[in-house]
Amino acid sequence: MEALPTNFIDLQLIHIVYLFLVGFIGGLVSGFIGSGGAFVLTPAMMSLGVPGIVAVASNMCHKFPKALIGSLKRAKFGQVDLKLGLIFGLFAEGGVLIGAELQEYIRVSFGKAGSDLYVSLAFVVILGTVGSYVLYDALKSRREDATSSDEQTGKLARRLQSINIPGTMVYFKSLKAKISLLFILPLGFATGMLAATIAVGGFIGVPAMIYALGAPSLMASATELVVAFVMGMGGTIKFAWGGFVDVRLAMIILAGSLFGVQLGAIGTTYVKPYVIKLVMGLIMVIVLFSRALMVPVYLAQLEIITVLDAGVEQILRNSSFVIMAFALISGALIVLGAMWSGLRTEKMFQQTLNNAITT
Repeated sequence: MEALPTNFIDLQLIHIVYLFLVGFIGGLVSGFIGSGGAFVLTPAMMSLGVPGIVAVASNMCHKFPKALIGSLKRAKFGQVDLKLGLIFGLFAEGGVLIGAELQEYIRVSFGKAGSDLYVSLAFVVILGTVGSYVLYDALKSRREDATSSDEQTGKLARRLQSINIPGTMVYFKSLKAKISLLFILPLGFATGMLAATIAVGGFIGVPAMIYALGAPSLMASATELVVAFVMGMGGTIKFAWGGFVDVRLAMIILAGSLFGVQLGAIGTTYVKPYVIKLVMGLIMVIVLFSRALMVPVYLAQLEIITVLDAGVEQILRNSSFVIMAFALISGALIVLGAMWSGLRTEKMFQQTLNNAITT
């Protein structure tokens, strides 16, 4: 295994400012859609040259205190299903431990380039699959019912809820129904496995709660923060044991995230459910292109393909960084815009109500 110092990068002031802003935007998005926000934070750190496994480990380290704050904030709005979050998180922890072992094996066997390639390919596959579907579903929901905040339980969720497996059925308030733990187990395990691979569990966790279990978007996104807390705590211990957690990165990102996550959580009270799906899907698809551009670079470093010209490699790196920045800014603008619009609507309603009372 490489000496410990080679896992970490030198931090300069510009890097610290960049990571703080990335943390703020990641927290903003996290509090809004329920994901730990690592699907923008991990690539953002890798764009600075941070090894993939260190970016994943450091993200998990910053995730659990941020997720705790976000879940407490949204619990005040009655959006958290604590029982579902803890059970889902317990199953996810098993996936985290196995996924972390796989990450460390790839790092030791193939070095930094191998780890970066593994993380980037995982991003491309998951973002392309889940992101495209979530974005499609959000646009479909908007067309079908742009004026209603009600959500209908999907066919898959209704089917799973109708299956009675004795000794495994548990009632969850977010579902308003009982469902077997045997259906939650694989979903939780897959969420944990993905979290240990790219530090992102919400890609599976939130859609799984919405489409497979039947939870409303608001409650699914809030409950995922509980899951993120459980996974983040266990994953941090596991990765730190192998020397892959860069506490500097984690604390800088956490500092920015703690501000953003509270704003994001407040924003959920002013938007319709499809907006949460729209934000999640849009950012996923944009980040997909950012990571995809780096795949040829890592393949060339591993000598799987012909070595790239230095100019071509720099163009790919710069383009990847620009697209990542665009994803961060887009996510922030959408969330803040939704909050501003919601606040204006509420203020206008309150003024109308006050005028009606006085007259």
